[in-house]
Amino acid sequence: MTYDDSLSGQQTMQLIEATNTNYELENQKIQIELLKKESELSVIEAKNQKILVFVMLAGLLGMLSFAFVLIRNNKIQKTNNQQLQLQKEEIENQNKQIEQTLATLQSTQAQLIQSEKLASLGELTAGIAHEIQNPLNFVTNFSELSVELANELQVTLKNKGIDAQSEESELVNDLIQNQEKINYHGKRASNIVRAMLEHSRTSSGVKELTDISQLADEYLRLSYHGLRAKNSSFNADFELIAAPDLPKINVMSQDIGRVLLNLINNAFQSQEPQPPDGIDRKQHKVIVEVKTGSLSGSKSSLAILISDNGSGMSEATKAKIFQPFFTTKSAGEGTGLGLSLAYDIITKGHGGSIEVESKVGEGTTFIVKLPIG
Repeated sequence: MTYDDSLSGQQTMQLIEATNTNYELENQKIQIELLKKESELSVIEAKNQKILVFVMLAGLLGMLSFAFVLIRNNKIQKTNNQQLQLQKEEIENQNKQIEQTLATLQSTQAQLIQSEKLASLGELTAGIAHEIQNPLNFVTNFSELSVELANELQVTLKNKGIDAQSEESELVNDLIQNQEKINYHGKRASNIVRAMLEHSRTSSGVKELTDISQLADEYLRLSYHGLRAKNSSFNADFELIAAPDLPKINVMSQDIGRVLLNLINNAFQSQEPQPPDGIDRKQHKVIVEVKTGSLSGSKSSLAILISDNGSGMSEATKAKIFQPFFTTKSAGEGTGLGLSLAYDIITKGHGGSIEVESKVGEGTTFIVKLPIG
């Protein structure tokens, strides 16, 4: 029994060991299966990671490609915008040039039409003036002769003892006065006709390099001494202010001299009337200044300023100052053609400009601008 028990115990132990061995084998198999599954999962996970990396790389490449396309399109858009802006600016510049060209053509056309009108008017004026001049000469000459005859008649009446208060003497005196008025107004009409002929006279058109400062100085002195010769009581100060190193310019010096003489004469004659007693009249002064300036369109020019401290003129007078036959001088002293002629010479003959600035009681300044070159 003891032996049987021992045998039974050994068998039991063997069974237990076998069971344990089988259990371990089963565990090992299970672990092997688990390892296999883990390995498969690792492979699957690695594949998934690779796929994810590929997807991410593909997404990154896509984003980079999209960003590149956006940047490229942005650059193209900027380039197109710059080109459009340049084209727009070029079109605007072309439009401005076309507008300037059109304005120049219109101005040239207007000048041509005006020149034709003035030429026709000048020819008509010259013809009429020539026709009027002859009968005016007869009127003035015969009026002078009639005054001499009337004076002789008056002397004859006096020699015959006829009283100066008699009807005959009074009639002779009236006749003398009438003939003197006819002579005076005939000469005035003759001066107007002469001015019309001068206004219609065409210039030679020959321009030469001229020192405007020297020309202005010459005509300033000529005007002053000429007025002094006509009226010994005339007195005024005058001054020439010339900027240094002024260039010579191409002008018709004779025509410019006529303009300067006319403007300077007007400046000298613009003296204020005699003030009331007890108030001293201010010293009349004329200043001629020559300097560089600019015309419209920033074109360089030579500016001549003729200023006086005379009575000045109103806005209404300034508006009409360059109109033919308009004058502010008293009857018989002016024809009203001097400034009109000056305006034509400066603007139409030389392509310059002439303006006037004036204040009543303070003085007047005429500004003449002539293009350089």
